[in-house]
Amino acid sequence: MTSQTIANTPTPEQIRRAPKVLLHDHLDGGLRPGTIVELARDSGYSQLPETDPDRLGVWFHEAADSGSLERYLETFSHTVGVMQTREALVRVARECAEDLAADGVVYAEVRYAPEQHLAAGLRLEEVVEAVNEGFREGERLARERGHRIRVGALLTAMRHAARALEIAELANRYRDLGVVGFDIAGAEAGYPPTRHLDAFEYLKRENNHFTIHAGEAFGLPSIWQALQWCGADRLGHGVRIIDDIEVKDDGTVHLGRLASYVRDKRIPLEMCPSSNLQTGAATSYAEHPIGLLRRLHFRATVNTDNRLMSHTTMSREFEHLVDAFGYTLDDMQWFSVNAMKSAFIPFDERLAMINDVVKPGYAELKSEWLFQQTASTSGSPAEEG
Repeated sequence: MTSQTIANTPTPEQIRRAPKVLLHDHLDGGLRPGTIVELARDSGYSQLPETDPDRLGVWFHEAADSGSLERYLETFSHTVGVMQTREALVRVARECAEDLAADGVVYAEVRYAPEQHLAAGLRLEEVVEAVNEGFREGERLARERGHRIRVGALLTAMRHAARALEIAELANRYRDLGVVGFDIAGAEAGYPPTRHLDAFEYLKRENNHFTIHAGEAFGLPSIWQALQWCGADRLGHGVRIIDDIEVKDDGTVHLGRLASYVRDKRIPLEMCPSSNLQTGAATSYAEHPIGLLRRLHFRATVNTDNRLMSHTTMSREFEHLVDAFGYTLDDMQWFSVNAMKSAFIPFDERLAMINDVVKPGYAELKSEWLFQQTASTSGSPAEEG
């Protein structure tokens, strides 16, 4: 490792300050524990396992840390349970934008399932408008604190339900009003994305963007279906693409047809290391496929998935990767540019974010070591003697 590489290895404080881009974050997976307690009290929701915010935060993390995607998903009954009013949705979305901005995220696409927030009588449109209002408020409050962030919404349909086309049409109606795309989520096994072909065909006809959760708990067939049957622009997780890559004893690597296609077509992988460890899709940070995929130049991106359940932030995700793989600021910039290239906003806006925000931010951080080097070697003769 060269001295420049060592100097270029980011500190936790530099990681936090670095401009980060987030493509895979669930609104109902990122609530503040204190907010959950207050919303439960205000709404009469009585099913929380803990009412002390600190203990509740620990409970979410431990309950999600089971090695099972299905058990992981069960924790959402409590967050969704307190997100059933307009006021609650505005607050949760506002706090989401504020928290991401404070962590150095400059662009985020945050997803949620409108169909899960209708229990108290809201209509689908009211859910979308409340969340959009919260994001705009959060952006404004972040600016007042000296942070810049832009948040776009992804509307998610639940793969076990039958409302995908309806949610896709909703995403299309609000595509110029804060919604940037569509997604399907939920348990993969038994619920292939091909069940919702009508929604994907509709979105393609409307020239709209969509990502699909695939290759997380289920293997290569879910990735193949998401791409070749459904036409996904991005893969939510996609971690099981590693099953189509062989690393031989001599270190050479052979890519199967699907892995080659994903790399050659530059299909973005929305990778979520901490979440993957919790659901059993990976065994450790050091063994997470993102390390190999980075070396092979797949279009890998780093994401949080569910900040509450995984007790994580974008900064923590990068800290883990720096520790596991020795990543530098150059690597962080590579991941961030990958993500910005893959965002569901117009090309000129993506380019402006890369050239005017992301690259200058990393250039400033990388220049700090030069001044630190100068300061450490510029002692006076008297001091040196």
